[in-house]
Formats: sequence, C-alpha cells, structure tokens
Amino acid sequence: MTVLLNETTKVIVQGFTGKIGTFHAEEMMEYGTNLVGGVTPGKGGKEHLGKPVFNTVKEAVKEVGAEASIIFVPAAYAADSIMEAADAGIKYCVAISDGIPAQDMMKVKRYMYRYKKENRMVLTGPNCAGTISPGKAMLGIMPGHIYMEGNVGVVGRSGTLGYEAASQMKALGIGITTSVGIGGDPINGSSHRDILEHFENDPDTKAVMMIGEIGGPQEAEAAEYFKNHMTKPLVAYIAGLTAPKGRRMGHAGAIVSGVGESAAEKVALLEEAGVTVAPNPSDLGITMEKVLKEL
Repeated sequence: MTVLLNETTKVIVQGFTGKIGTFHAEEMMEYGTNLVGGVTPGKGGKEHLGKPVFNTVKEAVKEVGAEASIIFVPAAYAADSIMEAADAGIKYCVAISDGIPAQDMMKVKRYMYRYKKENRMVLTGPNCAGTISPGKAMLGIMPGHIYMEGNVGVVGRSGTLGYEAASQMKALGIGITTSVGIGGDPINGSSHRDILEHFENDPDTKAVMMIGEIGGPQEAEAAEYFKNHMTKPLVAYIAGLTAPKGRRMGHAGAIVSGVGESAAEKVALLEEAGVTVAPNPSDLGITMEKVLKEL
C-alpha cells in the first residue's frame, strides 16, 4: 500500500499549459502517474500533451473524475487555486508554488476548515517537492529514479534532504512506500504529525523517516505524537544545528523565534520521546538500516 497517492489516483495539473506545468506534467506521465487532464482558465476545450484542458477544477472533477491535483500556479494566484481545488471536491492537493504570502495561506487554512474532516481536502505544501509513491505515481518535481519501492515512509520539510534520504536508502537496498514533502513555509497544509498518522495507519509501512529543520513547533508536535500513538520506529534528522539564532535560513519557516524551535532543542525533544536521531545528513541511510535490523 501507499499513502495519499497510488497508480490509480486520477491526477490533474493546475497551471497545466504553462512552461513549468508542461515540463513536470511530462515527467509525471513518463513516470507512470495517472494524469487525466489539467486546468488553465480560458483554454478549456483544448488538448495539451494529449490530455483535455478544462477552465475549472469542477469541470475536471465532473468530466474525468479528478481526485488529486498539483499546483504550478504563480504565487499571487496559488491560494485561489488551492481553494478552488478544495471547493471542487479534490481529495489530495500538492502545492508546489513558492512565495505564497503567509496571509494567503492563513486564508486557505480557514477556508478548508469550513469542511468536515472526512470531506476536507488533504493539502501538502506550499513550497514543497511533492509526493511520490515509488513505482506507482509521482505528484511533484523530484527525480523519480532515485526512489525505490519498499516499506519505509518518508516525510520532510526539505525537498533536497528528502532526495538525499531516498538516494542513500536505495544504495543500501531500502525502499519507500511513499515520500511526502510538506514544504518549508511557516504555514503549510499538513504537518509532520498529520503525515505520521497516515504512515502509522498504513500496514505496509514498517518504519518512518522524518526530516525536519529549525523554526516552528512541528517537530515537537511530532515527537509527542510518536511517544503517545506510534507503534512503528521513527528515524529523524533536524537540519540547522549550526544555524545562528534569530537568522532566517533559506526556507521561510526556518527562523527560530521561540523556545523549542532550535535544532538542538528539537533533537533533545525527539530523543526524549524515543525517536532515533541521525547525527548528520550523510548518516540518514545507515541510521535507518540499523533501525530496520532491530525489527
């Protein structure tokens, strides 16, 4: 099994006919993703890459049964695109767009909470690499060839560190059920804790790797969830141990503004909860290998 995405999931691209949307749509189709069309307002009724183009997400849901969407829409309009997907009945949405204003994401979060939990769209991102279920489907911008199918779940704020984890594990013969990028922005659609719950409920995921970084409370919340609710081993890495306090480091969310938000504090909280913490990025694969041998 996988979480959030598999080979049967009907996917659309919002921002389908643009340069970036076109490039990544081709990559996803080549990987085997079940891409059934796309949305570009004003271009409905045409075909692009051999797939139908719709003016709205509602049309795509009605005509081709779209279930998941990936957003390649400029930051100024991306929040509206996410809310449109939620309103149309899309079940899972990946927002790739970088630079969406925090105020816009606050509006998105409030909008999504209008729906009951069972009907609420799952959102990952913005500013993320996407989600991949190796050998089945890719909903993102990652290099698909570095991911091997297996039984480890991966969730991370950093796209490139997610790639590093996948590559290292593949070299050791360790595969992945699903790798989920949740994005590096301070306000995102899903937290580490949200995705850990999906992996905990997936019978084929035997262990989970979580890649965090400085800033925000998400890793502390994940540590508490692991301690109280998870039965599967969790390996974690926290980027930013040498980052100076109070300085913004790359990601918009990577700024330490409160207690428990530095890398050292997060590592301490995770270790206290019983999480195995990798000491540095080059040890992601071997740390997971050791944990799996103990199962």
